[in-house]
Amino acid sequence: MLSIIIITRNEEKYLPRLLKSIQKQNFKDYEIIVADAASTDKTREIAKSFGCKVVKGGLPSVGRNNGVKAAKRDLLIFFDADVVLPKNFLEKNLSEFKKRKVDAATVTLVPNSKRIVDKGFYVFYNNYLRMLEKISPYAVGGCIISTREIFDKINGFDETIKMAEDVDFVNRCSKNGGKFRILKSVPILYDVRRFDREGRVRMAVKYLYLGVYMILFGQTKKSPFKYDLQGVPTDK
Repeated sequence: MLSIIIITRNEEKYLPRLLKSIQKQNFKDYEIIVADAASTDKTREIAKSFGCKVVKGGLPSVGRNNGVKAAKRDLLIFFDADVVLPKNFLEKNLSEFKKRKVDAATVTLVPNSKRIVDKGFYVFYNNYLRMLEKISPYAVGGCIISTREIFDKINGFDETIKMAEDVDFVNRCSKNGGKFRILKSVPILYDVRRFDREGRVRMAVKYLYLGVYMILFGQTKKSPFKYDLQGVPTDK
């Protein structure tokens, strides 16, 4: 039923945590494909030890598309390597996905952090996503669910886009007749390592700038600022 596609680059610290959380799910009808962007650590070996199929990755769009090429199921779910699935995440969200008859979806985010500022940011962010849900769909690449039918219809992720390719994907789904929704069943645990690395104020300013930039100018092929994707920095 389900193909799980995980993009990685040097994720030996985080990938086992995600894979273990998948193993603990009640839902078992899945295959796991890891699209690895030339990791120099033990990421590939770890993936294989969990029984994952490993394919060539790259920037996020390339990795996700390559993962789908190797996938054998009709329902696709894309994860970043640093997320964690709570109990019954797959079972409940996939049931809701089917019940609501949607073609693409994301979930709300809960920070894997005890800091009040992080929790507050994601309360605001989740409300922001819901506000845009039916107007201008917005999703985070940490978790996107899609039918293969709509994925094929829009030719997958746009590999020419350097930033916000996840937002572009769900927007094109919606514009091409697909129904996009934010699922309500179980949120995903989202890592705040980028906030830790770059600073919370700096990241908040970047996200705000990107949001305003896309409202004014639409989707951009180039990054409006330097941003690290899969270990590869993108520049203007």
